[in-house]
Amino acid sequence: MHVRRLELTDFRSYPHVDVAFDPGVSVLVGPNGHGKTNLIESLVYMATGASHRVSTDAPLIRQGAAQAIVRAAIVHDERELVADLTITSGKANRARLNRSPLPRARDLTGVLKAVVFAPEDLALIRGEPEQRRRLLDDLLVTRYPRFAGVRADYDRVVKQRNALLRTAYLARKTGGRGNTDLHTLDVWDSHLAEHGADLLAGRLTLIEDYGPYVVKAYDAVSAGRGRPRIAYQSALAETEPLTPQRELLAARLSAGLAAARSREIERGTTLVGPHRDDVTLMLGDLPARGYASHGESWSYALALRLGAAELLRAEAVAPVLILDDVFAELDAGRRELLAELVVGAPQVLVTCAVAEDIPSALTGARYDIFDGRVSRVI
Repeated sequence: MHVRRLELTDFRSYPHVDVAFDPGVSVLVGPNGHGKTNLIESLVYMATGASHRVSTDAPLIRQGAAQAIVRAAIVHDERELVADLTITSGKANRARLNRSPLPRARDLTGVLKAVVFAPEDLALIRGEPEQRRRLLDDLLVTRYPRFAGVRADYDRVVKQRNALLRTAYLARKTGGRGNTDLHTLDVWDSHLAEHGADLLAGRLTLIEDYGPYVVKAYDAVSAGRGRPRIAYQSALAETEPLTPQRELLAARLSAGLAAARSREIERGTTLVGPHRDDVTLMLGDLPARGYASHGESWSYALALRLGAAELLRAEAVAPVLILDDVFAELDAGRRELLAELVVGAPQVLVTCAVAEDIPSALTGARYDIFDGRVSRVI
């Protein structure tokens, strides 16, 4: 799979830009703040339905514009598909495939499969659980696009349930004034158990399949120093391990919600469900968070991304690999190892501020980016 062409209109800093790419390695060189990461971000958004830099759509639309348009020509098995995505802040996004409208923008997910490496990846090891949940869910959606809908449905239920709990919390805090009717909470509990069990089953299966690829990738980037292990962490598993069976998971979620209801009403938020879970990253016998050195943390972060790419390649199609300013963060040894591991991919897109940061193994096309202008020089 590779991206043959990328066209942006009113996306981030670009009023309009049209870039042609070849298979193999393409290096985008330019000073920070001149638009190279914006190009990469548009492809990540098309592939996963979310930016790897921000959590909302509004920053993706150029200031003063009503919407942003991302159009990409994607080649897979000698067949070219043209995907269009229109991003409108505060409204539903729209998508087309080969000029035919799709029912929902998320139906475009899976047309482009991509794995992105970025400086923010260090937060996968050192950051909050939200970062690791997102890693898992983005990979889950890339692997099985239907989970874009599962995740959206689950997030909607949690949002609605939290709004109801928040109303009750505020009513209690103000002495009973306001709407305290919680009779619909049972309905939202049922929806949360249904969609949460689907998402949880997907995550548990993914962890089981993903783990061996992470171990292999870590061994490659760390020269065998230490052994990683990833495990799913959920409050539902405190008394009994979880298995990826939807009916059993739904029952466990329902029981957990019932047990936590009084605490949820007191705090005004949903305390049970996949949105509260985490992924435990171990290195040897110790958690990587708090114990891994800077170099070990980077090796682990790279292994998580490389493992994801290898899982996708083994099961379906080798994804486009995107390396966004990551070489500047690595020491010379890890730069060379990473370059050797990704150079054989069908397409590798690399951004950097200084061309000298790129290992010699990653030779290919070069684009200079300055003040929003993209010029191919090699």
